[in-house]
Amino acid sequence: MCGIVGYIGPRDATPIILNGLKRLEYRGYDSAGLAVLQAGKIEVRRDAGKLSRLTELVQETPVSGSPGIGHTRWATHGAPNARNAHPHLGSTKRVVVVHNGIVENFLELRDELTAEGVKFSSETDTETIVHLVEHHIASGLDLTEAARRTFLQIQGAHGIVLLSADEPDKIVCARIGNAGGVVIGLGEGENFIASDIPAILEHTRRVIFLESRQMAVVTRDTVQVETLDGMAIQPQVHSVAWDAVSAEKGEYRHFMQKEIHEQVRSLTDTLAGRVDFNAGRIRLPELNLTPGLARKIEKIYLTACGTAAYAGMVGKILIEKIARIPCALEIGSEFRYSDPIIDENTIVLAISQSGETADTLAAMEEGRKKGTRLWSIVNAIGSQAMRIADGYISMQTGPEIGVASTKAFTAPLVDLYMLAVLLADLRGGIDEKTRRALVADLRLIPALAGKVLSRDAEIEKIAYTLKDIRDCLYLGRGINMPIAYEGALKLKEISYIHAEGYPAGEMKHGPIALIDENMPVVCLAPKDPWHEKMISQIQQAKARGGMVIAVATEGDELVASLADHVLWVPETPWMLSPVVTVIPLQMLAYHIAAIRGLDVDQPRNLAKSVTVE
Repeated sequence: MCGIVGYIGPRDATPIILNGLKRLEYRGYDSAGLAVLQAGKIEVRRDAGKLSRLTELVQETPVSGSPGIGHTRWATHGAPNARNAHPHLGSTKRVVVVHNGIVENFLELRDELTAEGVKFSSETDTETIVHLVEHHIASGLDLTEAARRTFLQIQGAHGIVLLSADEPDKIVCARIGNAGGVVIGLGEGENFIASDIPAILEHTRRVIFLESRQMAVVTRDTVQVETLDGMAIQPQVHSVAWDAVSAEKGEYRHFMQKEIHEQVRSLTDTLAGRVDFNAGRIRLPELNLTPGLARKIEKIYLTACGTAAYAGMVGKILIEKIARIPCALEIGSEFRYSDPIIDENTIVLAISQSGETADTLAAMEEGRKKGTRLWSIVNAIGSQAMRIADGYISMQTGPEIGVASTKAFTAPLVDLYMLAVLLADLRGGIDEKTRRALVADLRLIPALAGKVLSRDAEIEKIAYTLKDIRDCLYLGRGINMPIAYEGALKLKEISYIHAEGYPAGEMKHGPIALIDENMPVVCLAPKDPWHEKMISQIQQAKARGGMVIAVATEGDELVASLADHVLWVPETPWMLSPVVTVIPLQMLAYHIAAIRGLDVDQPRNLAKSVTVE
């Protein structure tokens, strides 16, 4: 959620920090600030609101120098105001900190520090960190050792960056647990620190990812990584292939709009190097899946949160249908409390766009404790969920900036389909003809997505008729039931319209009471095994005066005669149909929100990467 940027080098840190924070706005925040060492003094500028407010402050009272650190904050302790915004100075004004995460024992630490005479200037848990560091410096320790001592005292999961006016040649940072990433970017005579790659991508593609319970001392020319216990680490330097231009809106009004239209490319990239259409086989080498392991699997738990969980619901259907392996979908935030029955013959498969979602990582940790094998499907290269897994599938979508996920939803649908085919193949549970047919269907997907996207203007017209609705019901059956959930989530995330996804067969068990002329009903009715059942649902909704917006296969005259509006999709193999049926729902939600003049990319109260429970 919160964003961090740091810089040490010969250049002025202020514009580097502001530009880096701008690239992290997608994470969600309600205040922003920076601290720069200027003429031997730490100068802080911070306020509630968007980065534009911080930029105004810097213009009103300029600050320049190096090193510097900056932060965008999503409030957890204390209101989103200037007093609680990061960075936080200590009592001496010589040490400053920015922080992602929650100091779980901050009340006890605060009481101890207050008893020693420390006066707090904010309501945040973060401020305890800088006061502890100052306390240890006062006892004779340098910044590095004072920080290490502090890191060992605080409880919870954190990303922390510190600098001191008395040691201007260094920045100290640490990652503890799963509160979000700490990435160190390597330059020539300068180095960078960030919570996510896009913040520093314009400066360097050579990065180091800190692992949990690691800290680093960063100077202009060196990066020294150690465990919190003081053991030296030789970090791996990664080369990041993302192009900085891909993180810009380009011709589009919003990042979400751009990312919806990038799905032809992202789906193509998802298939690249993994599908051998000539041999009719799937290759997922990073999964480390062997025939022996595939045959050993007795159950798969798919675990995820939000949009990723709905992808997991589709994955459950695919894996059970194609590979005939029993699956269960468990919401990440509930998994570790459910005491799941898992053993060495069980797989825990986590799905996360950021790879840093705290609840999903906690579910993976629970699986590890119980001795199971961990897999992950993630978008962010080098993220925690990728690194701690025994095998992974990279979504290969590139950066997704909009908070409401789009291309990072359709990509894992294809990943899960490929996984199901590979499992079936390795287990000997599928004949060659069927396998080849399933693999061949994948070739169609990018073009089919493109056909849906070509109907953007039609969908925008329908959006104008729906822009003033207050409620909406989404219905789906079978493999498109999770798409009803996802469609409803997209609408409420960015347009703030109350929407509910429901299994269509359950409509008569309660929701039908809501249907009248003021309750639009979105019905997913492509030509799949549940088509006739969905026709019945449409008829029931119409009989009660409801406005029906149908997602239907091109040429379906029956649906056209029943529905008030139709979002057309091309005919698609039913097991891949969710990839196609969700796109018009993404576009519909986007256009409704845009017409209503809302902040599509950064909807209120939401964050891209949820790194606290």
